[in-house]
Amino acid sequence: MTTNMIPAAHVSDAEIINSSAKPTSARTIAFARPSEFTRTRENEIRINEIFFSLQGESSRVGLPTVFVRLTGCPLRCGYCDTAYAFHEGKTRSIDDVLVEIADHGANMVCVTGGEPLAQKSCLRLLSRLCDAGYSVSLETSGAIDVSPVDARVSRIVDIKTPGSNEVSKNRWENLQVLNVRDELKFVITSEADYSWARALLLEKKLNQICPILFSPSYGVVSAETLAAWVLRDKLAVRMQLQLHKIIWGEKRGV
Repeated sequence: MTTNMIPAAHVSDAEIINSSAKPTSARTIAFARPSEFTRTRENEIRINEIFFSLQGESSRVGLPTVFVRLTGCPLRCGYCDTAYAFHEGKTRSIDDVLVEIADHGANMVCVTGGEPLAQKSCLRLLSRLCDAGYSVSLETSGAIDVSPVDARVSRIVDIKTPGSNEVSKNRWENLQVLNVRDELKFVITSEADYSWARALLLEKKLNQICPILFSPSYGVVSAETLAAWVLRDKLAVRMQLQLHKIIWGEKRGV
């Protein structure tokens, strides 16, 4: 994949209105045409981090992947391992982000968070990535409407269990728009969580919608325990572990 088709990064409005900007830059924004200002804002996105690693989850596990972690999340799951993404980040142009992704030379890109769909410009980023020829996946909490996401993107959608402390945030309407390219993920924190997820799986026939992932909450439910439950009940789910944590432990940028 070549990079010369990606437009060069430009100076964003966020950089212009920064307190360190020259007064003349601030005046430029004051007299800018509203439509021009809106277009610029739509091409900006707040990035927590971009890094190259192995995909640790989903059916793409083990594949070299560029991760684009967006800032912000309206949920506060009890097992969250990326709380640093709630607020930390830098506003960048989507063009600039595409350039950095291309520098890694990988075909797989995963947009994650936080909750990436909390930023409206995430939808534009996803489409731009697909247009550039990447194989794109989106990791989302399941609390926000996924129907506007580009159809070329594989949506990895959480269903929050009671043990997450955010079960009330599940947007059940999302189930109606998912397809075989997508995946549903349950993070299991206890046997009660497992029983709840199993009942939901059977009641709503989730296997007929897309592949289902069951993942043990890291450091809370052992892999052996969850495996025993899945085998006991002969559930048609993919049990997954977080490969990146097995290799590198629980740290950022992997």
